[in-house]
Amino acid sequence: MPRTQKHDPEFLHAALVGLQHMLGALEHRIAELRSHLGGQPVSRKAAAPAPASGGKKRTMSAAARKRIGLAQKKRWAAFNAAKAKPAAPKPPERVLSAEGRARIVAATKKRWAAFHKAQRAPKPAAKQAVKKAVKSVAKKAPEAVAPAAAAVAAPVAE
Repeated sequence: MPRTQKHDPEFLHAALVGLQHMLGALEHRIAELRSHLGGQPVSRKAAAPAPASGGKKRTMSAAARKRIGLAQKKRWAAFNAAKAKPAAPKPPERVLSAEGRARIVAATKKRWAAFHKAQRAPKPAAKQAVKKAVKSVAKKAPEAVAPAAAAVAAPVAE
């Protein structure tokens, strides 16, 4: 069963004008070819230019082309902005105050000073352990331990 479509009259009129323009152009070509082939005179009807309604080419000024181009770029920018996902908000940078930095520097210096002091000072527990070891060995063999005890105690005393 064929479908019937309702056509807009303006659409049909535009189609008619376009076809007439094409027909006029074809008739003009045919007349030119006939004149070249057989030398037949070109008829007035065939030599007539295409109808004025569809044959004239429109020109556009440079300013108009620029306006149209800028408007198109604006539309694409809006389209792409709507399509693109918004970037995640960047967290604010944390700023350290001068007072806070000074406190951190002072605490660090204090820790390093304590570390270096601990490195320089002999360990009292180690000193006492050496003395106890020397005394216990001296009780067992006093004549053999005296030179060894002096050698062990000397580096610790430094």
